[in-house]
Formats: sequence, C-alpha cells, structure tokens
Amino acid sequence: MATTPGILTDWPWKHLGSYKYVILAPFVIHSIHQFATKGEERDLANFLILQIILWRMIHNQIWISLSRYRTAKGNNRIVDKSIEFEQVDRERSWDDQILFNGILLYVANLYLKGASHVPMWRTDGAVILALLHAGPVEFLYYWFHRALHHHYLYSRYHSHHHSSIVTEPITSVVHPFAEHIGYFILFSIPMLATVFTGTVSALAIAGYITYIDFMNNMGHCNFELIPKWIFSLFPPLKCLMYTPSFHSLHHTQFRTNYSLFMPFYDYIYGTIDKSSDSLYETSLERQEESPDVVHLTHLTTPQSVYHLRFGFASLASRPLAPKWYLWAMWPITLWSMILTWVYGRTFIVERNTFKKLKLQSWALPRYSIHYSLQWQRVAINNLIEEAILEAEDKGIKVLSLGLLNQAKDLNKNGEIYVRKHPKLRVKLVDGSSLAVGVVLNSIPEGTTRVLFRGQLSKVAYSIVFSLCQKGIQVGILRLDEYEKLKIAATPEYRSNLIHSKSCFQKIWLVGEGLTEKEQQKATKGTILIPFSQFPPKKIRKDCFYLNPPSMVAPRSFENLYSCENWLPRRVVSAWRIAGIVHALEGWNVDECGDSVFDVDKVWQAALQHGFLPLPTPTQL
Repeated sequence: MATTPGILTDWPWKHLGSYKYVILAPFVIHSIHQFATKGEERDLANFLILQIILWRMIHNQIWISLSRYRTAKGNNRIVDKSIEFEQVDRERSWDDQILFNGILLYVANLYLKGASHVPMWRTDGAVILALLHAGPVEFLYYWFHRALHHHYLYSRYHSHHHSSIVTEPITSVVHPFAEHIGYFILFSIPMLATVFTGTVSALAIAGYITYIDFMNNMGHCNFELIPKWIFSLFPPLKCLMYTPSFHSLHHTQFRTNYSLFMPFYDYIYGTIDKSSDSLYETSLERQEESPDVVHLTHLTTPQSVYHLRFGFASLASRPLAPKWYLWAMWPITLWSMILTWVYGRTFIVERNTFKKLKLQSWALPRYSIHYSLQWQRVAINNLIEEAILEAEDKGIKVLSLGLLNQAKDLNKNGEIYVRKHPKLRVKLVDGSSLAVGVVLNSIPEGTTRVLFRGQLSKVAYSIVFSLCQKGIQVGILRLDEYEKLKIAATPEYRSNLIHSKSCFQKIWLVGEGLTEKEQQKATKGTILIPFSQFPPKKIRKDCFYLNPPSMVAPRSFENLYSCENWLPRRVVSAWRIAGIVHALEGWNVDECGDSVFDVDKVWQAALQHGFLPLPTPTQL
C-alpha cells in the first residue's frame, strides 16, 4: 500500500478475493458461444483473447519460478537484501492487471470499429506497433514515470511499487489501479493506431503484449542474465534495451534510470545512474554461493511441488494444505512428478542468512511415497550420499537431514554415510536432540501423566525415558509399543511406564501411525503434541493440535518468505534449526545413528541464538 493511498488505489474487484476471476465469465462464455455457433462468421480474434490471458498467466509464472530458483543459487545476483512475507502479500495481486487488460481487450473487440474479425498477421501493422512503442510510448512513459516520483503522486501511488527494494518479476506489475489505467492508455497507443489505420492483426497484438510482459519480468529479476557479447556485437543496443541490473538501481536509488525498456531517454536527460555499467559487470561476474549450512529435505505430496518457493508464490507463503483447485491440475502434477524423477539430482529451493551463516535448503527429487517403496531405497540413499559428497566438495560445514532422509530403516539415522566416509569434514546432523527438547518443553508445567502413541524412533525413546526420569507417568496405548519401551528402559524408571487401556490423559504425545479411531478416544480439550516430522490428521475440533517439533525464527533470520511445509510463517522445524545451531556453536561432531546429544544443552543453545518456542494452548 502507498504511504498515503490516493483515489482509485484498490482494484474494483478486491472484495471478491480469490473469486475475482468470475468477472471474466460473461466475456468468456460469449466468446466460446460465438466461436461454436457462428461458423464462418466467427471472430477468431475474440476467441484468442482468452488464450492471450492464459498465456500471460503461464508466461509470468515461468519468470517467477526461474527468478526464485536463480536467486537461491546466488550466481549473478544483483541485490543481497532479503524478501519478507510482507512483500509476498503485497505482490499477491500481480494477476489483477491481466484481468483488467483482458476485460478492456474484450470491450474493444466488441465495440470498437475495426477491432473485430481481424486477420491473423499483417507485417505493416507489426512495424507500426514497433515504431510507435519506440517513439511516443517510451517518451511519454519516461515523463509519466518522472511525474510519479513527484512527492504528491509518489506518496499516494508509486510508493506502493517502490516498497519492494529487492524486486521479483511480478513486482513489475504491482501498482495501484489508477497507475494501471495510465499504463494501459500508454500501451494502447500503438494498438489503437493499428486499429484506426486498418493494419491490426491478432498475432501482432499478442506479440506486443508478450514483449511488454517479457521486458517487464526480465527487468525486475534480481539476477543479471543479459550476456555481455550482445552489447559487444551491437553497441547501440545499450540504448535500446535495459538490463535487470539497470532497473534494480531505480529501486535502490529512486531518482535514476526512469526509462521503460529503452534507456535512451535517461542518456538524453541525464538521469542515467553512473554505476549502471559497473553493477552490470559485477553482477555478471558473481559466482554461485557456497553456503555454510544445508538442510536436505524432499518433496512430500504430489501437490507439494506447487508449494515450493519457486512454485506458486501465494501457496508457498502459506502452510501446505490440500487445495481443491490443484486437483484440476493433475496433468501438470503428473508431468512434474515424472520430471523430478528423470532429473535425478538434488536442487536448491531456498537461500537464507542468519548471523554469520549462509544457509540453503536442498530437496531430493522424490516424494514421501517413494520412501515407503523397498525398491526405491537404494536409489534414495545414493541421492542423499551424492548430496553429502557435493556438500563436502563445496566446503559446507553442516548438513542436516530433514523429513524421511534420516529414517532409521533407510540409513540408520544417517549413520551409514559416516561409516562409509569416515573422513568427511561436513558434519551430519539428524536434529533428534533438539526435537526432543522442543517436545519436552511443550508439555505444560505441572503435568504428571501423559499418553504415548506412535511409531517408536530414537526421538520417541528419548522423550519417554526423559519423562520417566522426571517422575511423569507415561501411559502407552498399544501393548507392543509398551513392551518394547519397557525392555529398553532402565529398571528404576520402568514403574513410570504403564500400559494404558483408557485415554483420560489430557496430554498426548503422538507420532506416525496414530489412527482416527484412536483420536476419537481422546477427551475434550486434550492437547496432542507430535514428536514426528509429519503432523497428524486433525479430526477433532474440540482438541488442540500442536505443530511438529519447531520453533519461531528470530527477525535476524533473513529471506524467510515461504513456509516450511505445513508449518506457520517464520516457524522452522527443529531438525533444520539443529543444523544451524550446530554450526553456530562450532560443534565438531556428527549427530546421527542411535546417539542423542545433551538435550538441554542443544535446547538452551537454540534459545540463546534467538529461536523461540511456539505458544501452547495453556499459554494462549
């Protein structure tokens, strides 16, 4: 939002929320109906408007994905400042201008003489579009843009766009409604000229709109991608095409580099930033970053690919949850699963900084279902091993194993890699000790008895035995789990283990394998505390479900603008935090296999570095 919003700031359909697309319904229905019923009299141009709208959506999404992936890698990055959730929310309306332009195209086609039943292509019309854009449009935009930087208009309108210091492709179209009216008037000059001269064609209009989108998206990327040889081959191109680094200076310096796509007028009127060339050079020379800490995770559900940071920005900024409309995209989902399977290498999904550390998250191109397939385990272990050896080659200090990458039946909580490569310098961390600490400190003070139910793991054993040592009675719902725990427990604490046939306890410690039938046995107001990495299915509205072991990240944890799977905003899993704390403390040991660190030591270290526990229902 602008500093002091002016009139026509909000889009007319803002109150419709996610249902805003219904405003196109009358035009789309009319277009399809006339195309299906009018035979030779059908207007192909009218029918193509919907295709242009869809193409623009896809085109923009391609740029979003490319930009976020490249900035995570770090090579050719321009600005090092972080993006936060506030910017993601502000730029959520990037598709409003596509709807707006689509409506105006439909109206023009229906009511403007000469705009319907146009040919597919006319070369003379395409030439007119190019000349009028390079001339009047670029000139008028330059002065319109300078006017928007006058304090009156800037505070009421353009400051909304400049709230984003670090730009993404979609930043290019995030403006108040009033600004977009001005932009459409400017960009309509070449299109209306071809209509009035009778030289308009469908493909020329589509190409011009695609050119505008391409240049807008490219110029707002936070990485330099225009190679130097292009300007060496044709030096005047420097005045005819801007670069991402050129426009990024406008967002960091504000009073320079006003041009639309052609820097020509900045050179003429002396508003070119003197550091444009040097920033372009340094951005091109910048190499891919080598992080200090890597968190190795994997895809979960088939739809989780859309929740990755370089997936759908609006979904990535919210906790992972099933969405009905994603089921309609099953062909794309299936294709993405095949693509990740064929790709066969880990990929970077996130880049962060915290204190003195550079952090990255890598993902294996495998879904949770693959980890349950016996014949996939060798391939998955090979992928994990390759990632560890890559981290070793890059000089990474710590690699934490997330989700099922540390499963005991897969690789003995990471121990097989340490045994196979005993000279590894990179330290492997499964994060079990901090996960135990988070769970223990989530149990309300004064608790005397808890109920345990879930698959046994080293985290589960450690939690149960720690509670027994504190004199807390642990009831185990299933007999087989009770017998295993009793055998493993030391004799002096076995008395605190009981096989519970009733479910009166108000605190449940739950893990993988908890059934809906078992949840129905809980009394009203029960607090369910997960100790596994995956959350239980929530079927009781009268009970409290805590998140899997996790903590709130401090504000100094930068560039955190997507949610980690199902966790809330700015909440990070204990397994991921454990690797960060391990590096900050300089612990020169691995945490994997059956061993568990000093739980209290790790917990206190996490607190000292600014990570905070999530509030429990009793605190709320």
